[in-house]
Amino acid sequence: MTHKYIAVTEILMNLEKELRELYLWDFESPSEEALASTEPFAIDTLNFLQWLQFIFMPRLNFMIENGLPLPNNCGVAPMAEEYFQNINVNSTTVILHLKNIDTALTENYEQS
Repeated sequence: MTHKYIAVTEILMNLEKELRELYLWDFESPSEEALASTEPFAIDTLNFLQWLQFIFMPRLNFMIENGLPLPNNCGVAPMAEEYFQNINVNSTTVILHLKNIDTALTENYEQS
């Protein structure tokens, strides 16, 4: 497993932990129709946290588990910052984890 895969895996685990601690983790999946959205961030069918939990995080985990190439560029943190502006929750750590994912996927880690 490359350094990039390990780094992203650790960040995803920390992100899930933080979402659970903040009670922002859903235990019921949205409908198949909602998950099938083709809009960016599934904005027409899911809220940001649903997209994060049920589309973004599973996709990255699938890529890592199957040794598939990870995206070369990512910019999820700005969307999170926008989403959390109107929500009364301390999202600082969630946003930090997403910035770390953005950085890990955007930087050129040496493949080993």
